Amino acid sequence: MATVIIPTPLRKFTNNTAKLDISAGTVEEALLDLSANYPDLKKHLFDEGGQIRTFLNIFIGEDDIRDLQEGKTPLQPGTVVSIVPAIAGGV
Repeated sequence: MATVIIPTPLRKFTNNTAKLDISAGTVEEALLDLSANYPDLKKHLFDEGGQIRTFLNIFIGEDDIRDLQEGKTPLQPGTVVSIVPAIAGGV
């Protein structure tokens, strides 16, 4: 099982759960599983075309999935997946 770290802004959609263990073969499968278990989370993870939202930064350990195989990045038992929403702002 992989562990998915849910960021604080999205925890209201996961009953305030910070970490979830997911049995999935890829990052995309893990996010789809999260969406199936927490339907209100889906619109925050996927766009209307079913693609992982571009403003989400998803890491496997310290590696951005954009530098790996994106949603097709395989997950091994014990893998930690971190979802990090982009932060906008500035002066």
